[in-house]
Amino acid sequence: MSINEDTVIQAPSIFQPGQKRVKPGIIDCDVHPIPKSLDQIKQYMPKFWRDRFRGGGRGLFYGNPFHGMRQDANPPNGGPAGSDPDFIRKQLIEENNIKTAILIPRENSCQFPDLDYGNAIASAYNEWIADTWIGPDNPDGVFKSSIVINHSDPVHAAKEIDRWADHKHIVQVTTDSGARFLMGHRNFHPIFEACCRHNLPLAIHPGLDGIGINILPSPGNPSHYIEWHTCMSLSFMAHLVSLLTEGTFERYPDLRIVLVEGSSTWLVPLMWRLDMEYKALRVEIPWVKKRPSEYLRDHVRLTSQPLERPDNDEDLLHMLRMMDAEHLLMFSSDYPHWDFDNPKLAFPKLPEKLYNRIFFENAEEFYGSKLSS
Repeated sequence: MSINEDTVIQAPSIFQPGQKRVKPGIIDCDVHPIPKSLDQIKQYMPKFWRDRFRGGGRGLFYGNPFHGMRQDANPPNGGPAGSDPDFIRKQLIEENNIKTAILIPRENSCQFPDLDYGNAIASAYNEWIADTWIGPDNPDGVFKSSIVINHSDPVHAAKEIDRWADHKHIVQVTTDSGARFLMGHRNFHPIFEACCRHNLPLAIHPGLDGIGINILPSPGNPSHYIEWHTCMSLSFMAHLVSLLTEGTFERYPDLRIVLVEGSSTWLVPLMWRLDMEYKALRVEIPWVKKRPSEYLRDHVRLTSQPLERPDNDEDLLHMLRMMDAEHLLMFSSDYPHWDFDNPKLAFPKLPEKLYNRIFFENAEEFYGSKLSS
């Protein structure tokens, strides 16, 4: 079926205050919970690391020149944007008919030469999330969360996965795109094994590229935030090609990867190129048993934000078709960040089937029963 004005429809109706929520609701695959203060995190750290944590050295090098958060997302009772679960329920969940919000804490633990320090930060964030956002603050179960790991120490990361995997509101593992190795490298095998052991996807989120001990997958360091933000997809391209060509999904047939907040339409030309190269060079990688693009449906998903919007909506609709968005793309808002994608506005009008796939069905199928527990 071709995509044209005769086949597109308006998105399903959205919840309005005072009305009964419309089912099925949206699954938002990227929502960031923020501590009210670092004291919330420090209480879960041994004193030695607590004192060091207070000293700083946790931020990103490339910062938005104005503000990294939506200014209207600051809770009325105080605290930073993203720190009040009840306000998120009002501003994000209720206003947008969100059924499930998948939380991705941003702890920046993967940048430190001292691996034990990074491990302590990751562990503390997991304790904090369990005691708050997916604990007493989650009576309705709308919040699901991610195990944060320090991928610079894969053995400890695997132990952290084992520690939290059985929590009923944990649906995935998450880590930064900034790393010392590309993600297909055998260094990360303990992490993959732990994810498969517990049937949890691994979500890769942009962050820490070129920061601390991590490499930058570009010819040099950008001068400005706009350069970094435009080119952050480079990390995801490099990691995905590495996962595919290293035979990761042959070695770990149950492994599932989510590429979060790295945009998505780049997937089309990248897979065209990689499949073409595979025809000529597959003798170099005999462990890859089929065209690289043929692994995607079983193993890889991408989240939608930040969504490219060309001047002509038809161009985007064609890109969504070419990238198999019907099976590979899951909606995300990136709340409460400045480049938040409003589910009512981010996409052009979509065919009903495609809308349903992107906004909830793909996530339901990918995450499975834990999403509704």
